Amino acid sequence: MSHYLDSVPFSGIIRIRDLMYAVERPFRLDQGDVSFDAPDSVKAAMAKAIADNRSHYLQTAGLPRLQELLAEKLRRKNGIAVGSPDEVLVTNGGIHALYILFQALLDPGDEVIIPDPQWPPTSGTILSARGTIVRCPLHEQMGWRLDVDELAEQVTPRTRVIYLNSPHNPTGGVVTREDLEAIAALADKHGLWIVSDEAYEDVVFDVEHVSVASIAGIYSRTVPVYTFSKSYAMTGLRLGYMAIADAALRDRVRKVLFFTTSNVSSVVQYGGIGALEGSQDVVEQYRVELQARRDLFYAGVETLGGFFSGRPPSGAFYAFLRFDPGWKARRATPSDTRTAPGHVSATTPKNGEVSPSWELTEYLISAGRIGCIPGADFGPLGEGYLRFCFARERPELEGAIESLRRLFR
Repeated sequence: MSHYLDSVPFSGIIRIRDLMYAVERPFRLDQGDVSFDAPDSVKAAMAKAIADNRSHYLQTAGLPRLQELLAEKLRRKNGIAVGSPDEVLVTNGGIHALYILFQALLDPGDEVIIPDPQWPPTSGTILSARGTIVRCPLHEQMGWRLDVDELAEQVTPRTRVIYLNSPHNPTGGVVTREDLEAIAALADKHGLWIVSDEAYEDVVFDVEHVSVASIAGIYSRTVPVYTFSKSYAMTGLRLGYMAIADAALRDRVRKVLFFTTSNVSSVVQYGGIGALEGSQDVVEQYRVELQARRDLFYAGVETLGGFFSGRPPSGAFYAFLRFDPGWKARRATPSDTRTAPGHVSATTPKNGEVSPSWELTEYLISAGRIGCIPGADFGPLGEGYLRFCFARERPELEGAIESLRRLFR
């Protein structure tokens, strides 16, 4: 890889996360991390694993008991016709799953169609496998969904994969069953793979989450990817998984899995077993609280006099908001706004011009202690938006809104 890796962009999310550690009393609405703690069932299982000296090498694809539980979950909850538990591969989080999957799927120059906007590490994992990114727009007026006819127009002889992310990061859009059926038919017609990133499967509000691999006949060419991070508040523990019906692809993925991590942490895998064997009530409790926090945050946004616009999302836990392009004229006086010491520079010039969303992000961090992510970091169609994570504690959300009120007239 060597010099080629220099051409793969580093996610602005990571840059901002690192910058926020230097801000005193920050409002951490930048990173997609819930404020909840992992369930007791997870902590107890990990503690027992340590006490029982479960600290040795494991099977590369995962603990057999964990694979069995995950296969059953995928059949029962997601409606996917998983056969043997061997079809499930355990990974070091969702991003690791995507990385090793694209390494196994792509030859140099193969095209992957992704939504625009889209979570930046998606692009990085594709580019790291020397794939080519083709962007297909999401439409805000359609609830941040793809137009399937537009998607079909993006298919070329070099297309290898359609990448889906539903519920979607950063917009919170959720793909409908009808759209998924049309996308499945498109993939089948052209012999394409579908990579379905379903990290936020349990974070939906008044809509249905459908796994595309549950649609009849498409699992054989679909790889659904999941993570424990969002459903069980295990972000730092790094535990993900995928299901692959195709034996040849599965062998390739297992090979890259071994080369990158040998096996996922034994103690963390026992924690995953604890999560699945324990009560699932906590998953719904998290979802209900996230919906309340979403509504709280958007109620605060409504008090800002139209500075931000956008409807509450149907899924995930992000507010992807369009901002007033005339925001500089609405700033309060400097003496009213410099609430944090120092200055955090995060602007990114493009073609000699400063990105408006990066510029506003810099101002919110340095003047208001408010962490957020510029829309431009998610792709060309993200410019003009900011992403805020509303999975934080309610006082932190309220503090961020109050800081915004102080910053702008």
